[in-house]
Amino acid sequence: MNTQKNSRPKELVKNFVKLKSFCEIWKGHGFVKLMTTSLLALGYASCQSVGPDYQPPDPMLPKSSYFGKPIPKGSLETEDPGNSRLDASLSWRAFHDPILNRLINKAGDINLDVQAATLKLMESRSERDFAAAAALPTLRASPFYQRQLFSENGIISLGNAFLPGNRQLNIPPFDVYQAGFDASWELDIWGHVRRQIESADAQALALVYKRQDTLIATYAELARDYIELRGVQAQMQIANENIKKSSESLDIIKTRSTKGVTPGIDAESAAAELESVKSVIPGLQAQESSLMNAIGLLLDEPPGALKNELSVTKPIPVAPPQPPLGIPSELARRRPDIRKVEAELHAATANIGVAVAEFYPTFKINGPIGLNSLQFYNLWKANSLQYQFGPSVSLPIFDGGRLKSTLELRETQQKEAAISYHKTVLQAWHEVVNSLNDYQSDQNKLRNIKLQIAHNREVLKLARERFDRGVGEFLKVLDADRSLLQAELQYTQSATKTAVDFVRLYKSLGGGWEERFPESEITKQ
Repeated sequence: MNTQKNSRPKELVKNFVKLKSFCEIWKGHGFVKLMTTSLLALGYASCQSVGPDYQPPDPMLPKSSYFGKPIPKGSLETEDPGNSRLDASLSWRAFHDPILNRLINKAGDINLDVQAATLKLMESRSERDFAAAAALPTLRASPFYQRQLFSENGIISLGNAFLPGNRQLNIPPFDVYQAGFDASWELDIWGHVRRQIESADAQALALVYKRQDTLIATYAELARDYIELRGVQAQMQIANENIKKSSESLDIIKTRSTKGVTPGIDAESAAAELESVKSVIPGLQAQESSLMNAIGLLLDEPPGALKNELSVTKPIPVAPPQPPLGIPSELARRRPDIRKVEAELHAATANIGVAVAEFYPTFKINGPIGLNSLQFYNLWKANSLQYQFGPSVSLPIFDGGRLKSTLELRETQQKEAAISYHKTVLQAWHEVVNSLNDYQSDQNKLRNIKLQIAHNREVLKLARERFDRGVGEFLKVLDADRSLLQAELQYTQSATKTAVDFVRLYKSLGGGWEERFPESEITKQ
């Protein structure tokens, strides 16, 4: 994965090694000539920033199908080269559930993980502004007032030794007033500061995508918990309906058993079946409570806060049969986690330029400028002006290998970031394919279970008719009833899993580019 356009840094470092030797020859010819020689270094390098220039890596995703093959007719995959975003049908909105929509919109405003990610982004932007400040001149005000008295036994006594006739030099106390500022400006000839700003920009961008990834993960987790909650409630509803039917059957069997029409074993079997159905309820109630609390945690609510709102049973959200997916090559532009690691790769590449620039001389223009006077009323006059102004140069000569080690470290970190990018893209591709397989498989399974329920109901109907006519055993009725109950519970579980598969698919494709973040923090950006 090539992310380097500029191959000149090492050559430029060699040139400046020659330059340092050249400067040694001029060492005895004064500061002006040394400065002239240093400025001639511009002939060895352009004003372009040193270090490699970043190039976006190739995600190496297929151009046709997520399975690497042409898209067959009737497939869930549909090519849409002109649209880089998925429409609203590939998000929680596809469920058309107003309660789910309200909860997710609320999560975008108050979820604690999203708020923390927002604050991290604000920190990064402050760090970027801090890095950018190095490109501007620094001014520091330096006014002061001093009352001074020279010691007669100090430097003044040396002057008294040369005065004739034992005369003594007497300097009374005096005041010194000064107002001004110190100025300093580092000339960013080699792009040291520009590369730092580039790296800070990329790091801030990485946190933008991390926050977006956090938001999508929060939405997906909330949608999954909500769907599973509705699935558990549907199972409880089925179990309660079966408890009611089993209770009615038990009453009938007991009556018939008392009259001697039905053997006692049928009554005991019916009672056992009733208790078996009842035993399912406590576990489902515990799951319901846990899922409500899980949703409450995502919404910054204490345990039990959403019980009144979510305890009313609602249908399991139904996912669309064939959601649009877009072409695989768009995945790298949709998924925030991929764009995050790409931004981190950009930052790592820019940091190489920062390390390379450390090998080059640093040029500064600095000096104090101000007003100085022994009388305050003269301080503001033009002839009170004083200044010191001039350039300076700092050239690294010996550092024990620190600069070389830093450069090697930055190059290694860039390679590591490139591997992380490749792994993230490959993992995203796997997630999409696995989600597609699960979604299609569970949809087929759901259709089969639906047919199974229809057959089980017919079996139960026939078994009851035979029992009522006295030609069938009650155990056949219990078996048919038990099979129908298991099929109905299995159907709700499969419907829940299919809807959750859709949420996984939505997340694996990068969501619908949602951008709803805490309003109180967004207004500060």
